[in-house]
Amino acid sequence: MFLVSFKNLFVCLLGISFASLSSGFGEVIFLQLTHHYKQISLNGWSSGTGGAGILGGASYMILTSIFKVPVRLALLVFSILPFAFLFYFKLDANGTSSIYQSVRQLDEAEDEQLEPSTVTLTHTNASQSLYNSRQHIFQTFKRLRRLVLPYVLPLTTVYLFEYLINQAVSPTLLFPIDSKENKSMPFFFHKYRDMYVTYGTLYQLGVFISRSFGHLIRMRNLYILAFLQGSNLCITILQSWFYVVHSPWSVMILIFYEGFLGGASYVNTFLNILEQEKPEETEFAMGAVSIADSFGVFLAALLGLGLEPKLCKHQVSDNRPWCRME
Repeated sequence: MFLVSFKNLFVCLLGISFASLSSGFGEVIFLQLTHHYKQISLNGWSSGTGGAGILGGASYMILTSIFKVPVRLALLVFSILPFAFLFYFKLDANGTSSIYQSVRQLDEAEDEQLEPSTVTLTHTNASQSLYNSRQHIFQTFKRLRRLVLPYVLPLTTVYLFEYLINQAVSPTLLFPIDSKENKSMPFFFHKYRDMYVTYGTLYQLGVFISRSFGHLIRMRNLYILAFLQGSNLCITILQSWFYVVHSPWSVMILIFYEGFLGGASYVNTFLNILEQEKPEETEFAMGAVSIADSFGVFLAALLGLGLEPKLCKHQVSDNRPWCRME
């Protein structure tokens, strides 16, 4: 957040890259850890990540759209939050170090009891039991291939449609602010950018609700969610191109629904893994499938580079130049 607040484009992009990198690594690690604590930890992880989204989105909207705090200052305020992790590790420092110390001393004591011949024999047996690198890669791809159709493909597809809406289409879902036909415009729509920020907040609200309560309404056929999200993408593109609806409220409800579907797809995918995969395969599956949503977001970003300018250009030619206004 600190780097993103800079005015230099390169520094901003560097900050975004670091944020994405840390988020991706964190997701893989935490999801694999949930395997050891079963469904309750997955429910907590899903709800917590959804809650972080709505807290961040709503806070940013309130600061910038309602209280009109400068964007740079708002980002600097948020950059303080990660330092809370330092307090967590500080509070738990004594207990953690003592535990690790006792285990380390135990390992050293056991090593002293082993004779050199025993150690050599142990290493020899271990090396004989390991796959060579080619066999290991082959087995890994074999395990990955089995996960593609039931988990990876539907989750990737949902996130592809979802982030095409978020990154490419919703910035063009705009309405005239100073217009008599839009008397029902929300009071905090002072600029056109406020609409996009509001869409992001509503999206995160939908994600939070579905991730928090998705385990209560199970969806085992993940392709249904992919189809519904694809329908949302088609509807939003039609709205952007033809300007069918002239009030933002319907679009705001649709964006909330889009986030709800995305959160439901996420939590149900990993709940399905916990239920359907063997215990010895669950940890690998959780980590491998977690890459699917990031891959979908990446594909959406690439496609959005062409889609968003196309929609904006059409709107300008249709006497709707709002996408080029602040």
